Amino acid sequence: MNILTQTAGIDEARALMTGARTAVLTGAGVSTDSGIPDYRGEGAPVRTPMTFQTFRSSDAARRRYWAGSHLGWRSFGSARPNAGHEALARLESAGAVTGVVTQNVDGLHRRAGSRHVVELHGSMDRVVCLACGQSFARQSVATRLEDLNPWFDLDQEVRQRPDGDVEVDRIDEMIVPDCTVCGGMLKPDVVFFGEFVPVEVFRTAASLVSASDVLLVAGSSLVVNSGIRLLEQARRRRMPIVIVNRGETRGDARASVKIDAGTTETLLALADALAG
Repeated sequence: MNILTQTAGIDEARALMTGARTAVLTGAGVSTDSGIPDYRGEGAPVRTPMTFQTFRSSDAARRRYWAGSHLGWRSFGSARPNAGHEALARLESAGAVTGVVTQNVDGLHRRAGSRHVVELHGSMDRVVCLACGQSFARQSVATRLEDLNPWFDLDQEVRQRPDGDVEVDRIDEMIVPDCTVCGGMLKPDVVFFGEFVPVEVFRTAASLVSASDVLLVAGSSLVVNSGIRLLEQARRRRMPIVIVNRGETRGDARASVKIDAGTTETLLALADALAG
């Protein structure tokens, strides 16, 4: 591994990416400059995430999650793509990037203009029925939730989390909408802890990596297995791997270049160098 300063690292990454097809894997660090906090970065709060098992088995847990997730989704709506998201969209338009595989659920890559986006962990703007598989636009479910809970304070202070959930205090009265098709249990279409990334989604992500020449990892500590599996795929194919992240990542030992710097300014510099 070659750990470089930002300036030297950008030069090295540019050399690797020039004339190559680069697949990009992004994590929560890409969205911090949009006001969405990181899971594990410096200053990130200690948190106990919702697990799939708890969500399915506990009415109280589902009420708490839906209350927090609803407020978090509303807050996500006010977040805007930052210069890092826009830089990746520009690189894709210039043909330097084949697509973005993201571990984020905020939808900011799509909103920034990236066309080929694989959302490994789903997206907060969709809801799925666990019984029949019917998918719903989040807005339609949000409208029903607010109609069922007119007391719910949409203006309460939000303590945002990177998965769109927030901490709330009043949940006992929360009524959770059910599926309008079969009456089944609804869940935001995101991968909870204890769930697996859907096979077809991971296969699409793996295909994007295999069709590329370079893997660029931005803003991910690579603690989640789906990310490290894609990095290992690139390593086995002897692809150059560039990692941009503040602090250590699980993939540093396998990187060709590690740039210990912020993602926004680094991606912007790479876009200026490669996309004009």
